[in-house]
Parts: sequence; C-alpha cells; structure tokens
Amino acid sequence: MDSAAHAGTRRPIGTYAAEPAHVGHARRALAQALDGHPSADDAALIASEFATNAVLHSASGHGGKFTVCLEIQESYIWIGVGDGGGPWRCTPHDDGRPHGFDVVEAITGPDGWGVDGDPAGRVAWARIVTPAGSS
Repeated sequence: MDSAAHAGTRRPIGTYAAEPAHVGHARRALAQALDGHPSADDAALIASEFATNAVLHSASGHGGKFTVCLEIQESYIWIGVGDGGGPWRCTPHDDGRPHGFDVVEAITGPDGWGVDGDPAGRVAWARIVTPAGSS
C-alpha cells in the first residue's frame, strides 16, 4: 500500500477533466493508492459514483474538473470528490432500481456519506469503516 496514504493524512489522489473517460482514471488511481486494503473495491466504487455525478450533474461537467481525495486511518477510509458545484437536484428515482447514492449508502450506512458545499463547489464524501488493524 502507498506509504503516503498509510500515514493517515487526507491527500489528493488527482484532479481530472470532468469527462466520462476520466472517471475510470480516477477510479484506477484510487484503487492503486489502496492496493491490498480490504476496502479498496468499495472505495473505488464509491469514488466512481461520486466522480460520475461530478461529470454528469455538476458545473464541472461543462469544461471543468473534479478532484479525488483519500484519507486512510486504522478504523476507516474517507473518500471525497470535489466538483464545481451548480444547482443541486436530489430527486428520488421511481424506476425501482438503486442509483449512485443508494449504492454508496448500501456500503457506508445512512450516516457514512454526504454532500457538503454550495452552488460554488461541493464535496461528496464517504467514510468506510474498516476492521481494526486492516489499514
């Protein structure tokens, strides 16, 4: 595992052009930073969901960027994706299938994720509780 990530400080993984192909770049970079960690797959899935939202639903999707950050502690992993903000529309879906935030909540629980910020910029974040001693 990356020694800088292991140190327990929040650090950027990268800043990416808000284009669909770059979601995969961000996901792979985060997975590489968590190589060998038991929650790496869940963290990569969450980062992918948040990055996709940044590209499709934020002001970043109009020629902007998004940034992925990571913090690893003994008891949790924190993932954040910052974007360019814009209007916030969190509407329920009625198609009977889970969507991005539903998937995130299934992994983290209802209090393990959120979106902070305003129309000038937001950070979607998630905290994955990890078994003691696994980081």
